[in-house]
Amino acid sequence: MNQKSLESVDWSAIPRPIDDGTASHLQGALMPDIALPSTSGGDVEFGQLSGWSVLYFYPMTGRPDVPLPDGWDDIPGARGCTPQSCAFRDHSQDLADRGVSALFGISTQSSEYQKEAVDRLHLPFDLLSDAELRLATALNLPTMEVNGRVLLKRLTLILHGRQIKKVFFPVFPPDRNATDVLEFMVARGGPS
Repeated sequence: MNQKSLESVDWSAIPRPIDDGTASHLQGALMPDIALPSTSGGDVEFGQLSGWSVLYFYPMTGRPDVPLPDGWDDIPGARGCTPQSCAFRDHSQDLADRGVSALFGISTQSSEYQKEAVDRLHLPFDLLSDAELRLATALNLPTMEVNGRVLLKRLTLILHGRQIKKVFFPVFPPDRNATDVLEFMVARGGPS
């Protein structure tokens, strides 16, 4: 992303996403037995997750050398992937201390594209690619179309094993999401 995106964002100038009900079916659902490629080169199998996991879904990360789609800041919920990822980076150890054993960011971008963000942002966790929309389709995740591309709407799932225990949707502002997840983990008790 450009330097502007790395500075603090005036979220009051960005359209707030609304809860359109497209994630209401997720609470209590089981993750499908699907594997997605990760930026570390392997696959993550959702059917094999155990303990507490956090999956945050986002539309797309920008790159310093690639302009964002025209009107990106005017799309409710589109802006904020880098601040959200950086917040999860900054709270990753706090989440681990509260019992989170797996933390992943997921978009429809390729693992090759996502690898740049992992390196540039120094993320201590993998990003996963749902470029083929297999997980999005299996869970009927909320999506949006931008410039002919299907992108995931921003939401976060907290799992215990394969079961979705908490859904954050819509997520706004994105840089607050990791704190909200941490507060949920603290409230539920467990390791600290």
